[in-house]
Amino acid sequence: MSAFTVAFSDLAPRDRYKLLCASVTPRPIALVTSLSPDGVVNAAPFSFFNVFSEDPALIVLGLQHKAGNNPKDTTRNIAAAGEFVVNLVDEGMAEAMNICAVDFPPEVSEIDAAGLSLKLGVSVGVPHIAEAPFALECRKTMSLVFSSTREMLIGEVVRIHAREGLVDPATLRVSLDDYKPVGRMFGDGYARQNDRFDLTRGTYAEWLAQREG
Repeated sequence: MSAFTVAFSDLAPRDRYKLLCASVTPRPIALVTSLSPDGVVNAAPFSFFNVFSEDPALIVLGLQHKAGNNPKDTTRNIAAAGEFVVNLVDEGMAEAMNICAVDFPPEVSEIDAAGLSLKLGVSVGVPHIAEAPFALECRKTMSLVFSSTREMLIGEVVRIHAREGLVDPATLRVSLDDYKPVGRMFGDGYARQNDRFDLTRGTYAEWLAQREG
């Protein structure tokens, strides 16, 4: 195939989505738990998600509204409570995460449908998923509305939970061999992270020495 280029202004939103999701991969998956005013725990996966800052500790979520500017359960719950939990997804949770993507009605908890269990929050009132390798308790910092269907949520991480054996308490190092995170590709595609390699970041002085040598 020949080289390809196109202005996004010439593309329909669906085609922009297709190119963005297929090129920006793999993406981390946030299985977000939120609590409805009626006490129903909602769980929904998002791959328009990433960590943004460590000081303050911030994450960003890309939220999509339904047709007619009707917010989805997650967006509505976070707007009401101001709290949520980002549960990270590993290979063992992949199937359950996929079940949570089903368009259940608001009164049905994805947690029960997916066969997951919950633990009470410590710093927030929203429970987190017991099976998750990591869970980030978050408070809403701000929300930016860009269109009738797209909103960017910024949340501050106030507490992290890790499954036993994943974090060394002394060094805070994470065992990737035990973590086994799953990345989002495009369409029905997902990626395992079992083929990794290391690159050591050098200094400018080291780069010069290597070049002159």
